[in-house]
Amino acid sequence: MSNHLAREKSPYLQQHASHPVDWYPWGEEAFARARREDKPVFLSIGYATCHWCHVMARESFQDPEVAELLNRHFICVKVDREERPDIDQVYLAVCQLLTGSAGWPLSVFLTPEQKPFYAATYLPKHTRSGRPGLMELGREIARLWREDRQRLVATGEQIVQALRPKVATGRVELGQDTLEKGYWDLDRAFDRRHGGFGGAPKFPSPSLLLFLLRWHTRAPRSRALEMVTQTLEAMRRGGICDQLGFGYHRYSVDRAWRVPHFEKMLYDQALVALAFLEAHRLTGEEHLARGAREIFTYVARELTAPQGGFYTAQDAESQGREGLYYLWTPEEIHAVLGGELGELACRRFGVTAEGDLPGGGNVLHLARRITTLAQSSGLGRREVRRRLEEARRRLLAAREERPRPFRDDKVLTADNGLMIAALATAAQALGDQSHYRTAEKAADFVLEHLVDDAGRLLRRWRQGEAVGTACLEDYAFMIWGLIELYQAGLHPRHLQEALHLAGLALELFWDELYHGFYFTPHQAEPLVLRPKDLNDGATPSANGTMALNLLRLSQITGNPRLRQRASQLLEAFSTQVARAPAACAQLLNALDLLLGPTCEVVVAGPRDHPSTLRMLEAVQRRFLPRCSLILYSPDEEGELLVRLAPHTAEMQPPGPRPVAQLRRDGIPQPPVEDPAALEEELPETAVPL
Repeated sequence: MSNHLAREKSPYLQQHASHPVDWYPWGEEAFARARREDKPVFLSIGYATCHWCHVMARESFQDPEVAELLNRHFICVKVDREERPDIDQVYLAVCQLLTGSAGWPLSVFLTPEQKPFYAATYLPKHTRSGRPGLMELGREIARLWREDRQRLVATGEQIVQALRPKVATGRVELGQDTLEKGYWDLDRAFDRRHGGFGGAPKFPSPSLLLFLLRWHTRAPRSRALEMVTQTLEAMRRGGICDQLGFGYHRYSVDRAWRVPHFEKMLYDQALVALAFLEAHRLTGEEHLARGAREIFTYVARELTAPQGGFYTAQDAESQGREGLYYLWTPEEIHAVLGGELGELACRRFGVTAEGDLPGGGNVLHLARRITTLAQSSGLGRREVRRRLEEARRRLLAAREERPRPFRDDKVLTADNGLMIAALATAAQALGDQSHYRTAEKAADFVLEHLVDDAGRLLRRWRQGEAVGTACLEDYAFMIWGLIELYQAGLHPRHLQEALHLAGLALELFWDELYHGFYFTPHQAEPLVLRPKDLNDGATPSANGTMALNLLRLSQITGNPRLRQRASQLLEAFSTQVARAPAACAQLLNALDLLLGPTCEVVVAGPRDHPSTLRMLEAVQRRFLPRCSLILYSPDEEGELLVRLAPHTAEMQPPGPRPVAQLRRDGIPQPPVEDPAALEEELPETAVPL
């Protein structure tokens, strides 16, 4: 049987195209039929690499009995949350309101007017363990629709009214005390034994780590840096990190980072890499740089498209079992490595006969340190390290012979923006130009293939087709990537593209009356709600990211209008931020930059001059979150830069040697020609490498 999904390009929708459920994609055709046949709508939202989405599909949507019930009483609509984050955000908020939690698969029952009256996540076929079953629930809702419809319609209206954005009646002045409250909230939530925040399940939460690094520059005696490094080191040792192929799984089901939920998302790789890189910039610790390099190794191998963009994710399961691709027994280890090396690998990776999961199998983690293994084996540390690297490579090669997890090969603008930002940051922090070239190639791909004829971003590219209205996060994360690309390569065209997209974001999403950005553009398809995202989730909030983008662009170009918009945004959300600052860490990062102190470094001179390169490196290799860097070169790029940032016109080098001028909170300092003198002038919060 084929339903209405057969022609859809979304991998998630394609996974459901052969189901006996008569699925429709989201659109007027489905809702018109619901009105015509006087039926409620069953909305199911998920994504292609979601394990529990697969489970629900196997248990229910492929079951003829369930399909018969759904087809008889409902119009069924499938949505890929990654292609339609606007729909997903609306109905996630509904589920959160009604149940206190939300996730995927997301199951919502609606009126034909799209108003929700019931929401849940995973639903088994039949009720069990207190969780309602789809069969029993579907029959009851069908009965209520026939016999007590007004109650359902009234419930839907009440839910929509409850979630409709409220205009804040007051404003709170945000200051350093707001940042400090955010720090103390995180300090209380910090797991002092295992790192990370809260209990199980435990997520990497890199947005929180990026904020804590910034707070450390204001309060170096706080525990902020310790919280970051302990968390990153614990994650790197744990099963949440793929010890053979690298990259990070979505989250840990336990508080010790041992057993992960095995899917791998591009956005997690980008954000965790950023946390490693910024921590490395601050401390100079090489193992933190290595943590980022390993992530990029994974992304290059598994998630990089030949054309230059990045794919979205890898599945959690293979052959219908979650994590099967990643699990090992002692026998499997020894079969690949032999006795002596196999025993060393088992001790290193904590592989035992008992295993970690029901049914056997071990999630590899770094159970013993190199020093411990060297002492017990009588080998030197260097030799132990060499043997373990040999073991890792051989085990990875053996693993790649197994049936591989599904890869979602669509290219999303937002997620690509995050990875561009991470790679461009790596080019600065590590001095590795290969990362810059990879980031630039991806940016060129997005700007060529994911832009419509009017110059506006599109949401998704797959198999040569680009579709979908871009949401605020697409603009926010892509601008972030372009800013970091400019800071890494200092080519004004990337700054020009970032400014262009920022102008479009203000035109398309800005709320002129109450300020802040809507998640959807003004001319987008109308939904029952039009949210403004504020709190960070799996990714930083788009409003927080836009506030930070506008401040950074204002700092680089000297444009006061951009700074004013960022200030208005923070003021518009001030009451929510003051109430729960740790929930919106990206907005705190913007506030941190707004409060200052800031510095701007303008280097003027030929791009390839040794002194120019040393000056640029002095800034790029350090953690200076409130500092911007500009290169004025006497060529065509310099002319473009002056048009974008007029104040750089004053920076003509007086002689053959490059010069650098530092501005503290906009106040120019005397120019210097010696790179060492520039290093001494940089803010004291920087830790020299």
